[in-house]
Amino acid sequence: MADASWLTSFPQLSRMELLTIRKTLDGAYKAFSREYGDAIESIFHPILAFLVWFEKLLINTPWPIIILVIGAIVYFASRSWKLLTGVVIALLLVGFFGMWEDTMSTLSMITVCTLISIVLGIPIGIGMARSDRFQKVMMPILDVMQTMPAFVYLIPVVMLLGIGKIPGLISVVIYAIPPVIRLTNLGIRLVDSEVLEAATAFGANGRQRLFNVQIPLAMPNIMAGINQTIMMALAMVVVASMIGVKGLGQPVLKSIQNQYFTLGLFNGLAIVALAIIFDRVSQAYAKRSQKHMKGAHS
Repeated sequence: MADASWLTSFPQLSRMELLTIRKTLDGAYKAFSREYGDAIESIFHPILAFLVWFEKLLINTPWPIIILVIGAIVYFASRSWKLLTGVVIALLLVGFFGMWEDTMSTLSMITVCTLISIVLGIPIGIGMARSDRFQKVMMPILDVMQTMPAFVYLIPVVMLLGIGKIPGLISVVIYAIPPVIRLTNLGIRLVDSEVLEAATAFGANGRQRLFNVQIPLAMPNIMAGINQTIMMALAMVVVASMIGVKGLGQPVLKSIQNQYFTLGLFNGLAIVALAIIFDRVSQAYAKRSQKHMKGAHS
């Protein structure tokens, strides 16, 4: 009888060959980070400066003013007194339980990450909607970004830029940006071709069709993408705290390490409160915008 051992043991490289490949790749990346790490870090200095300034602004501004500003934004977006009351109560409880400063740090990080994700994600989504070839290139990249465990891509970012806010910000953006890209692409592709033909018949050029027809009609999908991006950014708060990002994630990490149940619970609930605030406000704004758009078209 012929030897069938090859059926039970998968053919693979030897341990020495694997070790050689890993050492070669690790050495190449370390050489790259030593050569270009400082130059790449300098690119992010303006973002770091803005993030530090915004964080200090939120922390040093008296809490009644912060609550007043957030309340005004909530009411402008939703026109709902119930939502406004809930948000104010949630923020008061956060401050009452001693989590105000950490919450402001997390709020500054999430706000900046969301803005970067929107600024980068919406144009990429538009590009995907306008080019099938670009979409084919981007889809596998987005799949990897969404499915790769966050701890894996923390490694090259930390090796390149070290510990601090910028590595955390980059990690959060990588993790959180795919939804806004995907849903912007989907929303624009779902715009009825007859509507575009009508716009063309009225003399609209490509840019006018995009900004006056496609983006307004795709706005519910785009807002859903922004909403999901915010939720995913908040989900990364605890992971980002492992590489030096201040905020609500650090007490949660500390509670895991030292088994402090109430510390983790309270800070976890503060993250939940922020998530609910962002979620409800963005959804209310999206619904209100949709109603206004329908009213304008009717």
